[in-house]
Amino acid sequence: MDREKYIFDGLERHYEEFKKCYPDKTLFYLAIQGSQNYGLDIYTDEYKSDIDTKAIVIPSLEEIVMNKKPISTTHILPNNEHLDIKDIRLMFDNFKKQNINFLEILFSKYWIAGNGFDDLIYELRKNKEIIAHYNTNQALRCMAGMSMEKKKALTHPYPTIIDKIEKYGYDGKQLHHIIRMYNFITCYALNGTFEESLTFFIPGQKEEMMNAKLNKYSLEEALKKAEHYDYFTNYIKNINLKEKDEINQDAVNILYKIQYEAIKRNLKEELQNGE
Repeated sequence: MDREKYIFDGLERHYEEFKKCYPDKTLFYLAIQGSQNYGLDIYTDEYKSDIDTKAIVIPSLEEIVMNKKPISTTHILPNNEHLDIKDIRLMFDNFKKQNINFLEILFSKYWIAGNGFDDLIYELRKNKEIIAHYNTNQALRCMAGMSMEKKKALTHPYPTIIDKIEKYGYDGKQLHHIIRMYNFITCYALNGTFEESLTFFIPGQKEEMMNAKLNKYSLEEALKKAEHYDYFTNYIKNINLKEKDEINQDAVNILYKIQYEAIKRNLKEELQNGE
């Protein structure tokens, strides 16, 4: 199969779903989230990676004036793919929290700019490394926290993965994320860029992650691997934390400027159209 075409077709499908189901929402940015961004997607008879996306939307004048709760929801497509939708104010706050699951959409090769926001998306993506280094202490804590969270979820019988737990005793997708966090934090702690860290693999470990994802290991092996990689991820976090958190003011200014301009532009469009 043509991987790039498959992914872009999936992105377009999510875009059309967004327009159909949320016609009253102004799209700012839509991007792929997940394995396609770090080259761990699989398309075989045994396993097929989903196309999941995150969308950033702009609040309307009514939402702002009436102080309505900013939208933050997950839309499930008919094929069970996920489209996460967040108000720009919430999404930019999440960028500041340095969660890599949110930051990765700034680095995705697969994205769509909302109509009339091309220049702002260019500015956002041009400064993605600055934003991803808003607070390096917090970034390290988030990486370690994600590893710990995935370790707890490894054998938990959530409804969506109960079939895997019953068959293998664990969910290989959680294990592959634990190993991925170790690789990510290793590169990041060695002064790698966020972009480099996103696709960094210690020799042999990409194959290990793929095997984990496909539940190739026994439960005993999986538990040992989870414990091993989570321990060293936390160790790397602890030895690299600075004494105090340092906030990158350039990132604050960039996010404020883009958010302000996007909302102002959308309100101007609303008023001109008499909406």
